[in-house]
Amino acid sequence: MSRNLTPLALAVLRMLCDGPMHPYEMQQRIRWHAYDHAVKVTHGSLYHTVDRLASSGLIEPVETNRDGRRPERTVYAVTPSGRDAACDRLADLLAAPAEEFPLFGAALAFVNLLPEDEVARHLRSRVVMLEALVAGHQASFDSLRKRGLDRYKLLDLELSLARQRAELDYAQSLVDDLEAGRLTFTDAEDSPCSQRHPYENAPGHGARTEENP
Repeated sequence: MSRNLTPLALAVLRMLCDGPMHPYEMQQRIRWHAYDHAVKVTHGSLYHTVDRLASSGLIEPVETNRDGRRPERTVYAVTPSGRDAACDRLADLLAAPAEEFPLFGAALAFVNLLPEDEVARHLRSRVVMLEALVAGHQASFDSLRKRGLDRYKLLDLELSLARQRAELDYAQSLVDDLEAGRLTFTDAEDSPCSQRHPYENAPGHGARTEENP
């Protein structure tokens, strides 16, 4: 079961290892500890994950309470099997790198579909956005540290910053190489794929003829 745990499921189990809580409290803790920088989470996905973990016996309801006129809230606790599953999953994620397919890598694989000057223009835009992301995440990291969070609780944010800085440096180097002529798409010059609309003027492809009015 541990290999099937999603990152959000692992986050839920990790929080419940600190003590029983209801999903609303989990949402607050996710924001407080900035877990949403490492795990994609929505209101619906969190409750779905809690239900799935409960049906699998990895967590269990321990009480239901009501605060005023608000709906009842079920408090959950982690089970021994849930704690073991979380530890096993964490060990797997730490020890073995997973093959990932980032969208930027896909874009670079097919980069010669666009002219070099257009690629440089889009990459310059990416550099600006990455600079803003790095600045924002650095500010979040500094704020969390000032709030007293230990560094080990922010290692995921450190990793995110390191990756963004590396991508920023790489994207900027591509722009520099394109603008200096050190990077060219010479093998794509005669390829129809290097043009935006290669067939728009070709006979039979939109051109009006007597046979194709």
